[in-house]
Amino acid sequence: MYENEKERLKIKESYDIEDLRKILEILRSAEGCPWDREQTHESIIRGFIEETYEVVEAIEKNDAKLLCEELGDVLLQIIFHSRLEEEKNGFTFDDVVTGVCRKMIVRHPHVFGNVSADTSDEVLDNWDKIKAQTKKQTGLYEKLESIAVTMPSLMRMQKVIHKAAKENADAAVSLPDKNEETAAKELFKAVKNCEELGVDAENALRHYCDAFIDGIKASENK
Repeated sequence: MYENEKERLKIKESYDIEDLRKILEILRSAEGCPWDREQTHESIIRGFIEETYEVVEAIEKNDAKLLCEELGDVLLQIIFHSRLEEEKNGFTFDDVVTGVCRKMIVRHPHVFGNVSADTSDEVLDNWDKIKAQTKKQTGLYEKLESIAVTMPSLMRMQKVIHKAAKENADAAVSLPDKNEETAAKELFKAVKNCEELGVDAENALRHYCDAFIDGIKASENK
């Protein structure tokens, strides 16, 4: 069924996104690869995370060649997840592209509309307002709850604190010392204390973050 496609793909000198989609289709077919056929959204989660970190590493190394390769690996993950959905008549890769294009147009009214935004801060303020409107987030709790709980706890907590402080919430805590070394030492001490107490620092911070968000909810429901 795919013999002609396989031969066509083998002799190409350069490829486009449709070629990558076709390769995934072939790999997932009965004529394809046993491993690829067995994969699910859940089974390739770790791979997606690892590839993302490798992109970050390439950026921090300022290695353009490596970055090009790692971005390709992330793109493969996106196409793979899209293919899994296409097979069960969920959504397609085109739907993914359409969704993000619409989002970018809607959230940049200063470019595609008549809204004025002359600075990055104004752009970010507009972005947050539009995001809240499109996601029907009416209060701070809903905005905080939308932050992915699967993030590393420290990253999540800092994002929660930033959003809460931006809203001038009564429950917002002070942002860390602007001196990076001082802040790092305080973090180190906190993790060291957790280790000495036999406490999992990651879980402890996750639970505290959950409690902080629940406190926002309680205060908004008074």
